[in-house]
Amino acid sequence: MADPARARKIADRIKVIVAEYLEFRLKDERLGFVTITDARVTGDLQHASVFYTVFGSDEERKATAAVLEANKGRIRSAVGKQIGIRLTPSLEFIADAIPEGAAHIEDLVAQTRARDEELARAAANAKHAGEPDPYRKPADRPVSDEMSHELDLDVDVEAR
Repeated sequence: MADPARARKIADRIKVIVAEYLEFRLKDERLGFVTITDARVTGDLQHASVFYTVFGSDEERKATAAVLEANKGRIRSAVGKQIGIRLTPSLEFIADAIPEGAAHIEDLVAQTRARDEELARAAANAKHAGEPDPYRKPADRPVSDEMSHELDLDVDVEAR
């Protein structure tokens, strides 16, 4: 089991190597506009998952997945030459769901903004249910005869 920090560094290095290989060395017209978003390596450094996104249509995504699968061995060989560890990890390419997740979050934010605007319109025309100032002030309170009598009793009790 490798140190987690070492595994993270190797995963970052694999991400860079794969991205450079796809950009500069792989010449296939079926390869779409690919972005390598992340790479993760297992604890024993035997397997690497490389996450990618493709800008374009579904056909371009499928064609790019086929190109990556067909060239997996060449990409692994390039990783093995440049990574400098005893065993080269096997590669697995996984289409990342970041664009779909971002679109879902954008939809939720738009719905929330619409609800906030609706609440703001409703609050602009709203009025208080009771008086404008529902709190009584000390000067507003009338003193009745019964209350004054109770106050006198309290004073008499304290005086004793």
